[in-house]
Amino acid sequence: MDTSQPFVVTLPARPTGDDVALLCAELGAAPPGDVVCEVGALAHADLAAVDALARLKLAAGRRGHRIRFHGAGPELRALLLLTGLDGILRDVP
Repeated sequence: MDTSQPFVVTLPARPTGDDVALLCAELGAAPPGDVVCEVGALAHADLAAVDALARLKLAAGRRGHRIRFHGAGPELRALLLLTGLDGILRDVP
């Protein structure tokens, strides 16, 4: 696996618990490194989306990954700010 490029995962429009579990398993199987999670496809910025991102953040941290979320819209950014998770957002080239 090429570790010079970030490992990229994509959150679906309406992530289910099974979707998040699968993405967490993918993170667990990948060697530690940079991870970019594309979140631009999220249909709704709600607490379920925040929960999914928090779970991914925890799973990444357990494996030694540095995860950043890319493509968050203003509503999701506002929710992450309210929950204190806004630090996980970074503009990724």
